Amino acid sequence: MENSFFKQLEKQAAGESVTFEQALNQLRFNNQGIIPAIAQQHDTGEVLMMAWMNRDAIMETLNQQRVCYWSRSRQQLWRKGESSGHTQQLIEMRIDCDGDALLCLVDQVGPACHTNRNNCFYLSVQNNQLTTIADAVAPAGTDE
Repeated sequence: MENSFFKQLEKQAAGESVTFEQALNQLRFNNQGIIPAIAQQHDTGEVLMMAWMNRDAIMETLNQQRVCYWSRSRQQLWRKGESSGHTQQLIEMRIDCDGDALLCLVDQVGPACHTNRNNCFYLSVQNNQLTTIADAVAPAGTDE
């Protein structure tokens, strides 16, 4: 389903802006009121994890400059690193061209994955097998 607001933004030149409030009101949250958010290390480009944000998590992330997600299992805000100490400082938030996904460029402190691997994408499909391609860097933490 096409979002006319984001379709209009395709015509904007670099440097043109709309208010964030306008964009926030046009984001395509799913039927649970959440939107996927990818965390990427700002300086290396390493994709760290994917989690979910609701409107409150987005606003807290922007206001605090520390990434906050929505925990589907706990049904509450999840401030990345509040139990493990492995925080994500927000450098920049981006919205994809359809308004249905977020990209958070972050400065990750410690491992991003709850398994204590640097990122959550440590399982690789190779030759019809699923292969673990990274070891944990420390004992498993408690972040989701």
